[in-house]
Amino acid sequence: MCETCGCNLTDGNRHLAERPHHDHGTTAVEVLKDLMSENDRQAAHNRGHLDRHGIFAVNLMSSPGSGKTALLEATIESLGKELRIGVIEGDLETENDAARIRRHGVPAVQITTGSACHLDAFLVHEALHALDLDALDLLFIENVGNLVCPASFDLGQHRNVALLSVTEGDDKPAKYPVMFRAADAVVLSKSDLLGVLDDFDPAGAERALRTLGRETPFIWAAVRRRPDLDGWLAWLRGEVAAHRARFRPVADGAARAPFAA
Repeated sequence: MCETCGCNLTDGNRHLAERPHHDHGTTAVEVLKDLMSENDRQAAHNRGHLDRHGIFAVNLMSSPGSGKTALLEATIESLGKELRIGVIEGDLETENDAARIRRHGVPAVQITTGSACHLDAFLVHEALHALDLDALDLLFIENVGNLVCPASFDLGQHRNVALLSVTEGDDKPAKYPVMFRAADAVVLSKSDLLGVLDDFDPAGAERALRTLGRETPFIWAAVRRRPDLDGWLAWLRGEVAAHRARFRPVADGAARAPFAA
């Protein structure tokens, strides 16, 4: 368990680590396994909660500064009339990103993790209760900027999306395989800067991604200079439609429930 960054402990799961252990021979590894097991249980609960309301949830992960919040702002502007969108924001401190999202008329809950460099299922569960889930179709969870720990924690999302900015090295998928192997889609963000940053090789980045053994969609996107969201929006629309196909409205219209198997 990391004692430096506090990466395994958050305000959501701290009670599990601090509860008394009757076996005084309990090791840190055993405590960590317990934390991860409890996180997975809570994540399954979160996913069931979302499914009952027919909400499709995306866990958005990347290094700091790759453009996650800017991509969300542009996505809200593009899809806001089609889908009811909500956002959970994760950062060590400040409400800056949530404030940016709220300016677009979208509900946003900020989670400040303090020393923890990722979100966990317990923190997300608390945030879900701060949202009107009956009023949402699509939920984005913007994880803490970090290419390591967020990929290891199930939050209850339906899909993981990793951003790879052209301002980073094209070898990031090779250097951080856990993150990119966990991704259901990889977005090449800030692609409009490729003409300026000629040391980034998109084909090399995609090759590094393919060596991880997954046919993950590799989607180019740009928000600022020459906006290009077509591939990203098409992927989102397809995923939301597929998710909706698994659900039908409950008779009273208050929520949605999965079709019987």
